[in-house]
Amino acid sequence: MNTVFVLSGPNLRRLGSREPDVYGADTYEDLVELCRETGRLLDLHVEVRQTDDEAEMIGWVHEAADARTPIVINPAAFTHYSYALRDALAQRTAPLIEVHISNPAAREEFRHTSVVAGVATGTIAGFGLRSYVLALQALAVILADKQPG
Repeated sequence: MNTVFVLSGPNLRRLGSREPDVYGADTYEDLVELCRETGRLLDLHVEVRQTDDEAEMIGWVHEAADARTPIVINPAAFTHYSYALRDALAQRTAPLIEVHISNPAAREEFRHTSVVAGVATGTIAGFGLRSYVLALQALAVILADKQPG
């Protein structure tokens, strides 16, 4: 069974109370359960982590690179300015899917640029928590395509 890290950046633990008109009413705990259940259905072991700390996020990315672990990442605000995170993600050794709950391109102008997208396998945005489901499904397909035979 493949392990996948699902990493979420700043303020995502506040889901359910943070701008529900943008991010919906589901909580972070709902997101964790959705990711784990999706993983079970796809035969993936999903480790879900959230941090408000850039250094901690980079440490997790290094851990994934060292272990060749695929990543689904919602960098949140780090998306738009964290060149340190982008450089860490560029060291990836497995597929990387960038996700966003909302569609950054349909929001404030400062959200239109992702420094992460250029080093990601792909980006899924604007489908609410389902963005994570779609990302895990994409990873499952990518990983199955790499299996011998």
